Amino acid sequence: MGKVYLVGAGPGDLKLITLRGLELIQHADVIIYDNLVDKDLIAFAKKKAELIYAGKKASQHELPQEDINALLLKKAAKDNVVVRLKGGDPFIFGRGGEEAEFLVDHGIVCEIVPGVTSAVSVPAYAGIPLTHREYASTVAFITGHEDEKKTTSAIRWYELANGPETLVFLMGIKNLDIIVRRLIREGKDPDTPACIIQSGTLPTQKVITGPLKLIGSLAKSAGIKPPGIIIVGHVVSLRNKLAWFEKRPLFGKKVVVTRALHQSARLGRLLVERGAQVIHMPTIEILAIKPNTRLLKAINSLQTYYCIIFTSVNAVSVFFDALYRQGKDMRSLHGIKVIPIGDATASFLSARGVIPDHMPEQFTSEGVIETLGQLTVKGNRFLLPRAAEARDVIVQFIRTHGGTCDVVPVYRTHLPEKTRPLDEKPDIVTFTSSSTVTNFVRLYGKGILKDVIIASIGPVTTKTLDEHGLHVTIEAKRYDIPGLVEAIEQYFTGGNFGQTVQI
Repeated sequence: MGKVYLVGAGPGDLKLITLRGLELIQHADVIIYDNLVDKDLIAFAKKKAELIYAGKKASQHELPQEDINALLLKKAAKDNVVVRLKGGDPFIFGRGGEEAEFLVDHGIVCEIVPGVTSAVSVPAYAGIPLTHREYASTVAFITGHEDEKKTTSAIRWYELANGPETLVFLMGIKNLDIIVRRLIREGKDPDTPACIIQSGTLPTQKVITGPLKLIGSLAKSAGIKPPGIIIVGHVVSLRNKLAWFEKRPLFGKKVVVTRALHQSARLGRLLVERGAQVIHMPTIEILAIKPNTRLLKAINSLQTYYCIIFTSVNAVSVFFDALYRQGKDMRSLHGIKVIPIGDATASFLSARGVIPDHMPEQFTSEGVIETLGQLTVKGNRFLLPRAAEARDVIVQFIRTHGGTCDVVPVYRTHLPEKTRPLDEKPDIVTFTSSSTVTNFVRLYGKGILKDVIIASIGPVTTKTLDEHGLHVTIEAKRYDIPGLVEAIEQYFTGGNFGQTVQI
């Protein structure tokens, strides 16, 4: 028999998964997940894992609970490691307790992995401490969605209205008017501060506050919809002072990342840290050229080179993979000067034990040429492992100044096999190379970029955008990922709206 893990996925923010929860997702044979689980968590599953969507959206279940129970039993009976991935915590107002009972009754070993419940995390992201020495020493958590089979409510409304100083209702948006009416009827002050938080911990988080008696009408005016939680109590008044999540510079902005999927993590992370909602739409795939006799020949004659120039992290990765396969390591580069095109490439080299000898001030081919001007080019031999299609300005400079440059293509860029449809209009589309521009236009056309802020990593990419008739709103002054993110952030915080800026 297999084993079932009931795992809490947290309230929505991907990074609020526990280490234990992530570990189990990575090793599970079967993952059965609910609607409120961040789908990016599923990307951590191993390739052969079976992924099953169980639904459980408000008032709409993809699979009835009885079918979910039967599915858990069936998958566990086949000697699988099964992860039942549930939003928030599996035992807080979910049906994790029922699922655990069912499995134990049928002889299935079951382990519970707690999750960060929305009951405490969502208020924290809205800047509301549920307890505070001056405002509240007690807090109550209440379901806003009781079992429909019950003929009478099990909630003690009088005790709630006259007892705990902070009330937190989960899954109560649909029954908001009933909750407000019952609390006031049983003695709660109608002017008690109240709050509703929709899509808490996510870039789409929406918060409204007001007196309890008006919170229902305020919610309707604001178009509040599930999922959301309701907070009633004087701690809500602290939000004006403590709100932090929505104050991040890119909060709520939808930003498209067009880099290759395996390279997009850093850009995506930096944008998310600033509050953006990141949409990954990779427009290129990087494929190493195999077999590559020219690369192997260069590796076997490394000591004949005066300098190696790396113009991308991809070139570093492919070059060192080939070096290792030949039974060599960074010691083979002893005495050879190494020049990266920028910080990211330099970091990739450092991770492989190679400290660059020179660093261009500008992270472009022109910047590399300026660096080469400080070296002895004449009579020396240079190695340039790079993409199959690339600019030749470095090669021309070396040959013009009496040097020899061996250009070795080590990878090619391709259109991705699968494309992601864009369901909603983004605020910003980022481009990090000319290839991403050309491929984006081929895959999606230019119409999608109308009235959208276009952010370019540097002048070479900007030139390609101009050639396609696309207006660049933001161009990074420092031509790397941190520079691009800094430029986008500065655009929204520096009062440059509507202007073309280079930051």
